[in-house]
Amino acid sequence: MADKTPDQEFVEYIVKTIVSNPDDVTTVRTVDEMGVLLTLKINQADMGFVVGRQGQTARAIRTLLKIVGAKANARINLKIEEPEGGRRAPARAETATENVSTDMVDDLKI
Repeated sequence: MADKTPDQEFVEYIVKTIVSNPDDVTTVRTVDEMGVLLTLKINQADMGFVVGRQGQTARAIRTLLKIVGAKANARINLKIEEPEGGRRAPARAETATENVSTDMVDDLKI
């Protein structure tokens, strides 16, 4: 396997220090005309640690990564891959008042 680049080492070091399962942390680096994309793969149980409250931790990691990229004169983006079986927030359900208002509008159309 090829040696890791400084940007990959940086992201892995930061993430491994904040997760409970550091052995599950891996990165995949792809380069195209848009710049460098680092895809971060982590254990499902650690998703909350990496994303943080309202995405603050992930935003901070991305900000630091942009500084690392600027030093190397490269545009670096971070994608956090959702683990298999990951949980997404359920779609917003209609509230009772929304149901009433749409029913009233439907009644007026008749």
